[in-house]
Amino acid sequence: MSLAALEVLRFERPVLHVLDQALLPGEERWLAIRSLDELTEAIGSLRVRGAPLLGLCGAAGVALAAEVDAGEANLRLAAKRVGAVRPTAVELASGATACLRAVLAVPEMARAAAAWDFCAGYLERRRAEDLALATHGVAVMPRGDVLTHCNTGTLATGGVGTALGVIRAAFEAGRIERCYVTETRPLLQGARLTTWELLRSGIPAVLLPDAAAAALLFSGVVAAVITGADRIASNGDTANKVGTLGLALAAARVGVPFFVAAPTSTVDPGCASGGEIPIEFRAPEEVGGFGGQRWAPGGIAAWNPAFDVTPGELITGIITELGVVEPPYGERLAALTERGRWEGVHG
Repeated sequence: MSLAALEVLRFERPVLHVLDQALLPGEERWLAIRSLDELTEAIGSLRVRGAPLLGLCGAAGVALAAEVDAGEANLRLAAKRVGAVRPTAVELASGATACLRAVLAVPEMARAAAAWDFCAGYLERRRAEDLALATHGVAVMPRGDVLTHCNTGTLATGGVGTALGVIRAAFEAGRIERCYVTETRPLLQGARLTTWELLRSGIPAVLLPDAAAAALLFSGVVAAVITGADRIASNGDTANKVGTLGLALAAARVGVPFFVAAPTSTVDPGCASGGEIPIEFRAPEEVGGFGGQRWAPGGIAAWNPAFDVTPGELITGIITELGVVEPPYGERLAALTERGRWEGVHG
């Protein structure tokens, strides 16, 4: 497959370089992150985001900490701290834990170098996994236009993307003509980021308000919906950007297949169902305005979850780098994730 990823992250010891996604599409500015404090701020403010990319940043947090103090106590504290910044995305914590496990296996004086080496290898695995996931996804995508939510491309993974990687591969194969993109309120990751990536990929894009998505599905022009995931429970229940549940419900009502595309590292075998997934809530100010402009009166309360949970029964298939899992999930999903561990997919 000839898909190429944009560069959004670089490991150059002792600095992590990331593209500041909070400024896109208006400005392409790179951040030079040199400390754990700077990294946690970048993650918390969504300057860097996307579940798979957060896994890489979790690992980088251990590397940055090791430059200061490579002792076991400090590295464990760093991994715990960075992993807690955004609790729904399981890969942020698991990426940090995987890097921690790798560096604690070597002498203290070699840990900083080992951590940066782990990060570089992690990025290469991520890119390979994205390409494999896209290949599996093309095989199950129906012909016709597709609808997606939030951002699941290079900006979210460091590779060609998960759901957006499948869309890019399907477009290249002539299976889709255009991609409908929700704005993804309140921070507009679809309007700002996914459209930016689609335009760079040469894929015709149509932007719509989140509130219009159900009507679009009922119009009959969409052949499939595909999204990413931040955490998948062992029964197939999936946490993703808030608004995903509404798309899944509407798609089920009109008989449009609803796919989730995510690496096996997004599956949390310790989480039995969606009811156990911690949901991050963000500041009320995000709802009442954007980009320094405010349209709601001051002091108004807001209910602002960053994610919702889609029941596995509404998901047509979960597309991973190891293949596509169809319902019923449970044992089938467990078998795939176990295979991933055996083959070293999780690092």
